[in-house]
Amino acid sequence: MSKQCVFCDIVAGDSPSVTVAEDDTSLAFMDINPASDGHLLVIPKRHSTDLLDIPAEDLTAVTLSAQRIAEVAVRELGADGVNLLNCCGADAWQTVFHFHLHVIPWYVDKTRDRLTLPWAPTRGRMDTIAELGARLSAAAN
Repeated sequence: MSKQCVFCDIVAGDSPSVTVAEDDTSLAFMDINPASDGHLLVIPKRHSTDLLDIPAEDLTAVTLSAQRIAEVAVRELGADGVNLLNCCGADAWQTVFHFHLHVIPWYVDKTRDRLTLPWAPTRGRMDTIAELGARLSAAAN
């Protein structure tokens, strides 16, 4: 647990939340600032600041929990799809510095879905894509 972390407080039971699912490693609870009907967060119970800090076993547990919850959102809420979102770092819109995945049900009916993203995909330059891919591949191997 980390001092002054609202998500650690939720795990400890010191801050209120609407729990959706829980296992030994992860906790899923409703987001209090939902982008759509059924928007929730999945976190590791053990504190990790962000994607670059989380141990692989906690990341695996959180991701599998998010997958289970996404399936439930489609089946039980009638979502037309699901977005998984992680923000890593303040400049990438992270506001709570405890790793979390947003599970955001997506609906054709926009009265149930308020999510708008700032990214609009456009075709990249293949030479740039190849160059960056090669650099990343070399550094990752």
